[in-house]
Amino acid sequence: MIRLLALVSYVYQSAAAIILIFAISHVLPPADYTSFSLVLASSQLLSVLMFEWLQLAGLRFLAAAKGEDAAGLRWSLFAAGLLSSLALVLVGGAASLTSTLAPRIVVLGLAVAALQGIVDMYFMMIRLSDRLGTAALLLILRASLLLAGAVCGAGLYKTSEATLLGIVFGHAAALVAGLIVYRTPVRKVSRQRMLADWANFCRYGMLAAGASVIHLSVPVMIRFIVISRLGAAGPASAGFSMAIDLLQRPFWVLNAAIHTVSYPEVVAHFEHGTDAEAKKSTARLFDFMICATAVMLGGLIGFLPDAGRIFVPRDILESFLAVAPAVTLFYFLHTHLQATLAVIPHLQKSATRLVVVASCQFLMVSAFSTIAVAAGLSPTGVIAVASIATAIVILGASGPIIRFGAIPRWSLATAAAVAAVLIGSLSAAPSEPLIWLLGKIALAAMATALIAWQGDFLMLARRG
Repeated sequence: MIRLLALVSYVYQSAAAIILIFAISHVLPPADYTSFSLVLASSQLLSVLMFEWLQLAGLRFLAAAKGEDAAGLRWSLFAAGLLSSLALVLVGGAASLTSTLAPRIVVLGLAVAALQGIVDMYFMMIRLSDRLGTAALLLILRASLLLAGAVCGAGLYKTSEATLLGIVFGHAAALVAGLIVYRTPVRKVSRQRMLADWANFCRYGMLAAGASVIHLSVPVMIRFIVISRLGAAGPASAGFSMAIDLLQRPFWVLNAAIHTVSYPEVVAHFEHGTDAEAKKSTARLFDFMICATAVMLGGLIGFLPDAGRIFVPRDILESFLAVAPAVTLFYFLHTHLQATLAVIPHLQKSATRLVVVASCQFLMVSAFSTIAVAAGLSPTGVIAVASIATAIVILGASGPIIRFGAIPRWSLATAAAVAAVLIGSLSAAPSEPLIWLLGKIALAAMATALIAWQGDFLMLARRG
C-alpha cells in the first residue's frame, strides 16, 4: 500500500500542476500570466541546473549508505545544497541585470528555484530513510500548498508577484512540515570528508545531470526543426507544439514514480546483496518500466481522440490528432533510452557513458530530423524518423544490460504488449453514445489491472 501511495503522490502532483496552470490562466490578466509563466519556467530550469546533480548523487549514494555513513552523507548534501543555493542567487542576480523583468519578480523567481531544489533534496532524504509513505504524503501536501498559495495570491491581488509569492509560501510551508514530521539524522563531518564527498558528487552527479539535460533537449530540438519548416503561426504548428508539450509529461511522471518506489531497493541489492539479488531486483524494475509504459502507450493512443475532442481547441484538433500517436511512440522510446537503459550505468557510476549515449541520441535525432524536413516529410513523418533514430541508439546502448544479465519476464512483457495493442485499437471504436465510451474505459481498466496483478510490481523483492 505504501508503494501504491508513492505512485499516487506523483499522479497527484502532475494533476495539481496542470490544474494550477489552467486556474492561473483564467484569473490573471494576460500580461501578468505571461510574466508569471516565464518566471516559473525559468525558475524550474534554474532549479534543475543547480540541484539535479545533487538529487542524482544523493539518490545513488544515500540509497547504498547506512547508519553513521548515511548521516555524514546527508551533512555533505545539505552543505552542497546551501552552496548551490548561494551560487544560484549570485548567478541569477547577475544575469537579471540584463533582464527587462522587475527586480521583485526576479527575486521571487530565484526564491522559488532555491526553495524547490532544497525541498526536493530534503524529501529525497526522507524517502531514503525508509520513510517512503511519509515522503509521499509530504509530496501531496506540497502540491496542495503550491496550488492553494498560487490561486489565493492570484485571486486576491491578480498580479504575477502575488502568485509567485504564493508559490514561495507553498514550498516554504512544505519544508517546515517536512522538518516537523521527520528530522533526518545528520552527523557533522570533517572538512576533508566533506570535500571528498563533494568530489564524488561532482564526478558522478554533474555528468549524470548533464546527460539528463541533453536528453531533455532532444524534444526541444525536434520542435525547433519542425517549426522552422512550418512557421510559428498556424494550426499545424500549434497542434504539433501541443502534442510535444503534453505527451511527454505522462511518461515522465510514470518514470519518476516507478524509480521512486523501486530504484533504492535496486541500489541496496547492488551494493550489499548477492549478484543474484541484484539481478532479480533490477529485472523487477525493468518489468515494471516495460509493462507500465507499454500499457500507457496503448492507453494514450486509444483515448487521445476522445480526450482531444474535449480538451484541445477545435482549430488545432486535426493537426494534434494527426501527430499525437507518433509523438507518443517517440516518448515511449525516449523514456526507455533515458531511464531504463541508464539503470546499469547509474549502478556502476558510469556517468560518462550516460553523457555519450545522450549525445548520440541528440546528434542522430538532429541529423535524421533535418534530413526528413529537407525531404518534405510531414511532422508525423519527422517524428517517426526521430523514433527510428532513437531505436537505433537503444540497440547500440543495450550492452551493459545484456552483460549484467538482469532478464525481464518476457512472457509478462508480451502480455503487456498484447494489452497495449488491444487498448490502442479502441481508438477505432465509436465513443457515442456514452455507454460505448464507458465500455471502452472498462475494457482498458480490466486489461491494465490484469497486467498489474500478473506482474505484482509493488511487492518488495524477496531476499534469498
